[in-house]
Amino acid sequence: MRARGISYDTGFVRNGVNSRRFFDPVVVERELRIIRDDLHCNAVRVMGGDPERVELAATYAADLGLEIWFSPYPLELTTDEMLSLFADCAERAERLRQRGAEVVFVTGAELSMMNKGFLPGDSTDERVALLSRPEGVREHVGRVGPRVNDFLGKAAALVRERFGGKVTYASVPLERVDWAPFDIASMDLYRSAETADRFAAGVRDLTATDKPVAITEFGAAGYRGAGDRGALGLEIVEYDPAAGPVRLNGEYVRDEAGQAAYLRELLEAFEDGGIDSAFVFTFALYDHVHRPDGDPREDLDLASYGIVKVLDGRLGDTYPDMPWEPKAAFAAVADHYRER
Repeated sequence: MRARGISYDTGFVRNGVNSRRFFDPVVVERELRIIRDDLHCNAVRVMGGDPERVELAATYAADLGLEIWFSPYPLELTTDEMLSLFADCAERAERLRQRGAEVVFVTGAELSMMNKGFLPGDSTDERVALLSRPEGVREHVGRVGPRVNDFLGKAAALVRERFGGKVTYASVPLERVDWAPFDIASMDLYRSAETADRFAAGVRDLTATDKPVAITEFGAAGYRGAGDRGALGLEIVEYDPAAGPVRLNGEYVRDEAGQAAYLRELLEAFEDGGIDSAFVFTFALYDHVHRPDGDPREDLDLASYGIVKVLDGRLGDTYPDMPWEPKAAFAAVADHYRER
């Protein structure tokens, strides 16, 4: 693969609440340096809902020589609010590009599920629940594509007025995106038990296009059986609308080896399938804290897709200046990227 990457979460913003409460620039710069030097990434997808945070992290990444996928991530916004966010971020991304950085602009992600106006439902949970039923997919699949493509045409044009680099969008298959307005065809792609037998062939089919193909998101949570759930690994978490994740909905067995194997297998499938760029999801989820003592349902890291486990009020051992400890998945990604 040309771009060997990982996503870097600067904080998802939902209803005005940021999922990453503390955002220390010193920690951010250090983490991005680790991503370059120890994970052997040459690209990073900088994600989040706060344009200032995304720009700050992307600036550090640029200074480190990483290719930046500048990725504003709207949640529960209207189409007008999304266009305003993209316009702001496109100007920020262009400033970085003008400095000489290699920048790709990602015009949102999974918009039909994560935002209003494309599918029925007042929340992401309601929309995802709708699509979890085969009859729901059949009923809405023909309607979503035209709505998404109409919006993306406007969004891409607005971005290109402000940004001179390559532009893409992080899609899901349901949306049937028309890639004409974009330079790269990108999708979030997870293997689940239902798709495992045809996953590798499906990856090869994706590259039968005249544009480079990127996998903007893939990964697994860290409990036994999470890989079979694919993108639905976080469904075991109970949330408070105001406070975020609270506890797991039951007791689960930690399986860091399973998470690592999942990432290795998908990275190999992407290499073999001719994928241009891939971004592991994700480096860390700061609101899913590792609590190994006490009630096992409070060890939120089990549901995290992060390749490091965020510690509860202490620093790590491997990196004594960082508030996390690498998982087996960290070594799996580093080993794969080192060999390329």
